Amino acid sequence: MDGSSLSVFSIPALPGVGYKPQHHEDLKGFAHDVAWLEIHAENYMGDGGPALAGLRSLRERFPVSCHGVGLSIGAGSGLDSEHLERLRILVDWLKPGMFSEHLAWSTHDTAYLNDLFPLPYNSRTLRRVVEHIDQVQTALDRPMLLENPSSYLRFAETTMSECDFLAEVSARTGCGLLLDVNNVFVSATNQQYSAIEYLDDFPIHLVGEIHLGGHEADEDEIGNELLIDSHSRPIVDPVWELYAEVIDRCGPKPTLIEWDNDIPNWPVLAAEATRAARVLSIAGSRVPDLAAKQAQPTGPA
Repeated sequence: MDGSSLSVFSIPALPGVGYKPQHHEDLKGFAHDVAWLEIHAENYMGDGGPALAGLRSLRERFPVSCHGVGLSIGAGSGLDSEHLERLRILVDWLKPGMFSEHLAWSTHDTAYLNDLFPLPYNSRTLRRVVEHIDQVQTALDRPMLLENPSSYLRFAETTMSECDFLAEVSARTGCGLLLDVNNVFVSATNQQYSAIEYLDDFPIHLVGEIHLGGHEADEDEIGNELLIDSHSRPIVDPVWELYAEVIDRCGPKPTLIEWDNDIPNWPVLAAEATRAARVLSIAGSRVPDLAAKQAQPTGPA
């Protein structure tokens, strides 16, 4: 999938927020604060009830993106066929502008662990992830976006960089990528590497959506800084700076403000979306310059 094929997604290159039911009334009065909404698929896989009624109402007024948190793309066993079928039914009627999932695993045998665990990057994992993404895209009859994870350790079994792994998955499946900027910052801090150098290697042309969120700061047993991807705090300034760098490189992209725990009142969430809009606006004013720069030859004629 090249950059131009990502245009099939119908989410605007503007800020959106993760939908929470406590903000339903706020969205009626302050719809101008955000351009689109994202839902967690697993919250809407029932057959009816108030949750689905509310989502149908919102779908009439906002573009909606669907974000999976339970497929367990990296699981050692096969995907849960019943879960995938429930997801297919949801996507069929919702018709979201985008569907995305995590490069992670969260199941073992019949147990669901309610977390997103990272993977070793090697040929064995690559084959498994590619097989699962092909299965998802076939079931949903659409390309998906794959999100880079937040990581807290390195695996001895890893033989590829995360960026090379993501690029190879995309090349083999045609999926796009969801770039979570906070995850880049969290992983770089925890594993003590440069977030900018990570971006230098990241296949930025495959990005169809960006996530921004907050994290918790802690330390490990020997006193090193340890960041936890909690989605429970405002986005910190270094993540905003990294986001501006990403947008400067790739131009405006649909950008989601994630806040899933300790949910704030609407004005706090809207302020984060407004800050993202300022970054996108500045980048948007430079789009012709960005296009010209990207079109320049990179080597001798």
